[in-house]
Amino acid sequence: MYFNSGYLNNSRLDFKDYTKPLVVGSCGTYRLKKRPMLPTYWKKGRRDYQILYVASGKAHFWFNGIEEIVDSGHMVLYKPKEVQKYVYYVEDHPEVFWIHFTGYDVKNILEYHGISLNQHVFYSGTLPEYKMSFRKIIRELQQCEYGYEDYIASSFNNILLLVSRQQQNGENYTVTIPEEIEMAVSYFNENYNTKISVAQYAESLHISTNWFIRNFKQHMKISPAQYLL
Repeated sequence: MYFNSGYLNNSRLDFKDYTKPLVVGSCGTYRLKKRPMLPTYWKKGRRDYQILYVASGKAHFWFNGIEEIVDSGHMVLYKPKEVQKYVYYVEDHPEVFWIHFTGYDVKNILEYHGISLNQHVFYSGTLPEYKMSFRKIIRELQQCEYGYEDYIASSFNNILLLVSRQQQNGENYTVTIPEEIEMAVSYFNENYNTKISVAQYAESLHISTNWFIRNFKQHMKISPAQYLL
């Protein structure tokens, strides 16, 4: 199982914070490889809000005791104190990003971006920008550099803005990323601390270096070398 996460002030405790409009408390991602299943159950919910983005595959959620299978290109919203029950199964090939947040203006921010507080599942589409933004937030939470609290709040706002744009475009609008690029992004994120040759990586996939660099930049808006940095 691949797992990566970051926590505000390195604390895993959920909390309320009404000193700012929006405060990101934690962010992370799961991708099952060999582990057969990964269940989560919060009987009394949490004190903060949570959004889960199903980036690929699917995940199983229970709302009011009824199971709902959520496919990629959708997000799930949990409000404070809501029962949270969901399971990832390896055969569904799930890749899920999650983020916990609080703040005195959360309700207005969500409603501004067209996210209803009365529904759990909403359409988001699949965009490479989502993964990039979530990974930036995780990295910022891990590194805790100057101003990172404001940076991650701004990044999350950008994610919500993209969601509202996708909803306006409708569910027929989607962006398909070549499998080779998806594989590269996952590989780079899991092995960023090792020396990686872009040319050798492309060769290992039996594709030309020029094709790989051109398509990577087209879909990720950044070159492979810049992404690794």
